[in-house]
Amino acid sequence: MPRIATSPDELLKPAEAIKLSGLEFMQRILDGTNPGPPIGGTMGYTLHSVAEGHCVFRGTPEFNVTNPMGTVHGGWYGTLLDSAMACAVMTKVPRGSVYTTLEYKINILRSIPLGMQVDCIGVIDHVGRSTGVAHGEIRGVEDGKLYATGSTTCIVMNIA
Repeated sequence: MPRIATSPDELLKPAEAIKLSGLEFMQRILDGTNPGPPIGGTMGYTLHSVAEGHCVFRGTPEFNVTNPMGTVHGGWYGTLLDSAMACAVMTKVPRGSVYTTLEYKINILRSIPLGMQVDCIGVIDHVGRSTGVAHGEIRGVEDGKLYATGSTTCIVMNIA
């Protein structure tokens, strides 16, 4: 069961993290061996499943992520999509390498009702020696409706 880091001391040190492939790193978050990032606790989502080239986060937007009109803030959609798409890229990053998001784009198709559980699915399109490209979507768990889509480009860097 995934858990979320509550202090910097809980996060895996970079020297230890690069001993793992990206897929191993993500699998250890999913099984609770290593904690997930604190942003998940702040924003109300956790890692739900992971496989090579594929990552799913599950979340539920609550009042704390609304804009002044009381609807889910666009930043929530973006943060969730960035996590799923970039972590899908991470599953293809080899030992000794890291990645970071270079850019991402989102398209919000409809408003997610507060309290509704959604899955955010990230799928790779390409991961090479220096870049990774992925796309993603946010869908309602119960209704299956498409709420947002996104795309990303990540940089992959060998630091070993």
